[in-house]
Amino acid sequence: MARSAAGGTGAGGTRVKAARRPEIRLPALEPFPGGELEPDGDYDGLEFRDADFAGQDGSGSRFLDCALTECALDEAGLRHASVLDSTLTSVRGVGTNLAEATLRDVELIDARLGGTQMHAAVLERVLIRGGKIDYLNLRMARLRDVVFEGCVLVEPDFGGARLERVEFVDCALTGADLHAATLKDVDLRGAASLEISRGLDRLAGAVISTTQLLDLAPVLAAQWGIRVED
Repeated sequence: MARSAAGGTGAGGTRVKAARRPEIRLPALEPFPGGELEPDGDYDGLEFRDADFAGQDGSGSRFLDCALTECALDEAGLRHASVLDSTLTSVRGVGTNLAEATLRDVELIDARLGGTQMHAAVLERVLIRGGKIDYLNLRMARLRDVVFEGCVLVEPDFGGARLERVEFVDCALTGADLHAATLKDVDLRGAASLEISRGLDRLAGAVISTTQLLDLAPVLAAQWGIRVED
């Protein structure tokens, strides 16, 4: 069950609806008995610890009330997977395929991921806290009630994605691509650094701070063909 939070006030007194964070209450978990992931597998109430799923195919699998801790996900195939009411802590991997997956009521803590494919995925009530994610592909994804907190996002691709009630808190956001994205109640004010490579025109529906506006001013001026001279 997710918790409601009060929103902040943006420019002109407009209230920004805050993201609802997940509240994960895991039951007593059984240790994963081992073996490889299976396509369309059903994993319920399991603890995966130090498991190596590199290169395995778990496409279409469902993880419910699970905890994955310090697992390797390099090139793991999890397309169309569902991760529900679960925690992922200190997972690592390059090229993990979560395209068209569903993450609902999930906490992703201190992850070290690179080139993760999440295009057309659905994220709802998801907290991504700590860690570093390079080249995250969220093209055409739907994010609702998602919080990025204290993490580093290097060149994330939100092209064509829909973001609603998404917050960036104390995180570094560099080289973000917002091309053709749709934003509603997206709060960027808490981002420790904010760098947008494409899609500045898609910031309607987001709120930024005065300092961030000044930082983005040179890019905005260049995009609009404005010459700035003293």
